[in-house]
Amino acid sequence: MPVPIRPGLAALPDYIIPSQPPGAVLLNSNERPLAPPPSVVAAITRAASESHRYPTWYSDELVSRLADRLGVPEPWIAVGCGSVSLCQQLIQAYCAPGDEVLCAWRSFEAYPVFAQVAGVAVRTIPLDAEHRHDLDAMPAALTPATRVVFVCNPNNPTGTAVRSDALLRFLDKIPSDVLVVLDEAYREFVTDPEVPDGVPLALERENVAVLRTFSKAYGLAGVRIGYCVAPPPIAAITTKVGVPFAVSRLAQAAGLAALEHADEVRARCEAVIRERDRLRAALLEAGHDIAESQANFLWLPLDEHSVQFGEHCANNGVMVRVFGNDGVRVTVGLPEENDAFLRAALAFARPLTQRNQ
Repeated sequence: MPVPIRPGLAALPDYIIPSQPPGAVLLNSNERPLAPPPSVVAAITRAASESHRYPTWYSDELVSRLADRLGVPEPWIAVGCGSVSLCQQLIQAYCAPGDEVLCAWRSFEAYPVFAQVAGVAVRTIPLDAEHRHDLDAMPAALTPATRVVFVCNPNNPTGTAVRSDALLRFLDKIPSDVLVVLDEAYREFVTDPEVPDGVPLALERENVAVLRTFSKAYGLAGVRIGYCVAPPPIAAITTKVGVPFAVSRLAQAAGLAALEHADEVRARCEAVIRERDRLRAALLEAGHDIAESQANFLWLPLDEHSVQFGEHCANNGVMVRVFGNDGVRVTVGLPEENDAFLRAALAFARPLTQRNQ
């Protein structure tokens, strides 16, 4: 007889690993299209020569550098194995059996999975008509069991973002004993000045934690490093529940080196933003309704045509990310990669979601 799995985990969905066929245009993982600068690669190489030694437990040097960069005290920062790992650590730290996690849907697919792994319930609230978090419906859905609320801003997979006034009203409605996690993995791609920076909000409120990552704008998706900015009690327990030494020497070295290239990171993000806007403009000109994105990807609300569209793109050598019958997410790549996607998208036999439909 096999060893029984813990109740509730047998039906745990697999994390969808985007395919990477040789020679295909890979626009399915929200990765940055360019490799890290040579100096960052060199820093990773040097760190590899010390792989026989454990890394520092708290990523002390990186925490210090981030504190200087963000203008926050060091005890307000926790470093993790990517911001996704920090999501799981926060749920572990603040939720017990019988508690509940609240999030929008669709949003980052890991939130419900991590809640299930922790043995807690998850309540999802549909996005509004503009594919944004419904910040009026979410507070109304709180129950005495709600312990953690996730707000992904900009939202993955739709790329939409909530603005300051709506977010502040929302935060005012959340009880002080409920943790609000502002997941800002795509913050560096935001161009709308009304989309708030979550770090000042964390400094002002005792129940707000902000997540950032080096995976997207910094091009370190394969290295796995991110950080949390939160009041010291939250930052401390987030670190305490993490896997010891999960942030490797290579990751810490990569993060430190990447921070030295702020100008280059900014320039590369601006190039992505220009391509993002070009892609959306081309699709709009063709008569398609594409949500305005503040991230490094676009959302196509294709509903029942989503799978067919994904297969069509794959047959044309372009890999995109299909989300069931909800829509398709397309990462912004290099200009020639984006051109390949546009050729495939505009040749699709069925229309994308039309305006006024």
